[in-house]
Amino acid sequence: MEADTVSIWPRMEPFLLGALQVAPSSKLSLHYLRKMASYVRTRDGCFPVLGWSMWRHIACGKLQIPEDLAWLYFETFDLLVGHSPEERLERAECLSQCSSKTELDQQRNKLSVDTLQFLLFLYIQQLNRLSLRTSLIGEEWPSHRTRSSSPSDREAKTSSQNKNWDDQAHLSFVQSHLPEILELLLEPGQLSQSGQARRDSQQISLEAVRSLGLLLEGTAGPGKAVQPVHRLLTKGPLQTQAGYSMLSRSFLLHKLLSCLQHSLTLNPFGITACLRSGKKLAWAQQVEGTMKRAKIARNTHTAPPGSKMVLMSQVFKQTLAKTSDKLTAANIKIHRCSDAFIYLLSPLRSVSVDKCRDSTVVLGPVEISVHIHSCHNVRLVCVAGRIAIGASSRCTIHSLTPTRPLLLPGNADITLGPFHTFYPSLEDHMASVGLAVVPNVWDQPLLLGTDGLASPSLNTSSSLDATCYRLLPPSEFHMLAVPFQMEGDTCEVPGGLPPAYQTALNEKQKRIKDWQKTVMEAGLTKEQRRQFQELVETKFHEWLLETGHRQELDSLIPPSVTSLKEMDGAAKNTSRVCPGLELPLKKRQLKSSPV
Repeated sequence: MEADTVSIWPRMEPFLLGALQVAPSSKLSLHYLRKMASYVRTRDGCFPVLGWSMWRHIACGKLQIPEDLAWLYFETFDLLVGHSPEERLERAECLSQCSSKTELDQQRNKLSVDTLQFLLFLYIQQLNRLSLRTSLIGEEWPSHRTRSSSPSDREAKTSSQNKNWDDQAHLSFVQSHLPEILELLLEPGQLSQSGQARRDSQQISLEAVRSLGLLLEGTAGPGKAVQPVHRLLTKGPLQTQAGYSMLSRSFLLHKLLSCLQHSLTLNPFGITACLRSGKKLAWAQQVEGTMKRAKIARNTHTAPPGSKMVLMSQVFKQTLAKTSDKLTAANIKIHRCSDAFIYLLSPLRSVSVDKCRDSTVVLGPVEISVHIHSCHNVRLVCVAGRIAIGASSRCTIHSLTPTRPLLLPGNADITLGPFHTFYPSLEDHMASVGLAVVPNVWDQPLLLGTDGLASPSLNTSSSLDATCYRLLPPSEFHMLAVPFQMEGDTCEVPGGLPPAYQTALNEKQKRIKDWQKTVMEAGLTKEQRRQFQELVETKFHEWLLETGHRQELDSLIPPSVTSLKEMDGAAKNTSRVCPGLELPLKKRQLKSSPV
């Protein structure tokens, strides 16, 4: 391979899924991480793997980070690295049997992470650090990186204001901080008393460079397979340029730095490339409104695992539904959608819902995380490894999750409720991504401020931030039905409903039966029954129009059903509940569309 054909780029997932979307704790600055890098290499039980107990000792004892925040970082990194579904399910089984904090700590103490990769993970939390310049002017000063005349680049910038999705921000971060990143991988003896690399200390081990695979990957040329960065650096021309010695199994630091800086480029599977040349995604259900404004694209046909994405932007007054291998293990971004009903019923890698309004999003199991940002009046229904909500208002989240929902700064009027739906293949999809029905801590949110926890204790009522959310009262609880026919065996909510909500649901069902009995025993004549039926239907349709649910109902009727009379007839012959409505509705078959 020729050196000039080698491309190395920042991997998407560490920045997308690993960097918490909040300004990091001041205790994660380079100054403290240098101290930690030296400490872990000189203490037993810290290197090359770091267990939870030792990280808790460092975080709480040395860095004065609250334990809940320390666990949040540890848990987030553990979610990010590869575990098989079987391993995740086995761990969930063990955690579900814990009945005390002591037993929980015993299970957590069994966990360990790669020490150097965890250091790099902590360092990239600086991605969302607010600078004084940014806080004053609102955005970075113009630079050669941000100048762009092409429409695709402008779309990418608009669609990725969030730095976690912005591949150009990832590249800029690595380019700007690469010396510090490599410095964290050095042996303690190669650092001066101030903690900085000495000029005469230039060796960095192959094992240390191997840990860079968390952040960097690349190819030996166009069309070649994607490889971890250490493999590219130990072969062919790059081996010489990077100063690699097979004898010492190490690199010359200054040559390695120069080689990486020369080879760094924009991720060819990032959001910029996807918007520019991604393939359009076909939908099984697509009615009501036009798609002229919408932009829906994917790179799943070309991207390697970990870089697959589907982008949906500006879906307006649409009901869209999809279950397909094209969605499986993909990172989904739903951006600037309004008055939309979106069903993505496949096992997913991650989902971001950004700047959406007045919409309902129902997801298949999400392996890593769901993040809601800058949304208003959005209802989200999901099973997910983690859920995070930031800068959003009047949103309702119905979830099943083994980790505490993360409430980031800027929220108002957030409602948390239990997962309350199912579709036939749901449990199979959950098993495929390693998500179980227990533990389920949807009702134990963690409030995260700009520098640590805003409310470390769930019982803290004096914190103003604690008023940003509420738990859904059982009296307001309704089931949600997925109105599509699919194959599978799941016929109820996995794990069932919490007792209080099941009781409330039973009471509502009893009231319905009592009402039906009252009508039957009223002794109405045939004409009175007809008048009564017309009155109920009139009032019901008035309610549909007043609440905006008529659009949701209309969008689920097969195209052949066009008249109001036909719609009423279809509604009377069915037995499932339309999402958000207590109205029986004919199910429409959901199929995978060819792309």
